[in-house]
Amino acid sequence: MPNAIRRYVRLIDRTNHYVGLVVMYMIFLMIGILLYSSIMKTVAIPPLWTLEMAQFAMVAYYMVGGGWALQNDAHVRMDLIYARWSPRTKALVDSITVLFLIFYLSLLLYGGFSSTSYALKYGETSYSAWSPYMAPIKIIMCIGIALTLLQAIAQLFKDIAHARGEELS
Repeated sequence: MPNAIRRYVRLIDRTNHYVGLVVMYMIFLMIGILLYSSIMKTVAIPPLWTLEMAQFAMVAYYMVGGGWALQNDAHVRMDLIYARWSPRTKALVDSITVLFLIFYLSLLLYGGFSSTSYALKYGETSYSAWSPYMAPIKIIMCIGIALTLLQAIAQLFKDIAHARGEELS
């Protein structure tokens, strides 16, 4: 594989690794928000923002962590047949299936950009009583989709190299 591809794979792997390490702690933010909400329900009037803010934290958690999950093979896969294949066959099949993922993520990112530009242009807010601006969470979602797309492209390069008997890391 060319050096430019090797550098790309290293850069994206490193970026998603560190982003994933930071984002994994957002689960504690979400737990803290929900714990605060539960405590407030017992002692006072519950705040309007807690449920929606916990949902936003969860969206950021799984969208921005998508690249890390793809990099570490932490996603769901049907292993009934796949587990019996040789590493080369797995790499060949993965290099084909990741093309579908790249196509899907490209469409998702296009829609995300469209939705984010709408939210920024018109000041879109949620339809809840709290009514927060939607642009920040949509921007975070686009960042997460972009990181996952970049990781999927890196994964394609890794699978092609693996099918050729090389290793990219």
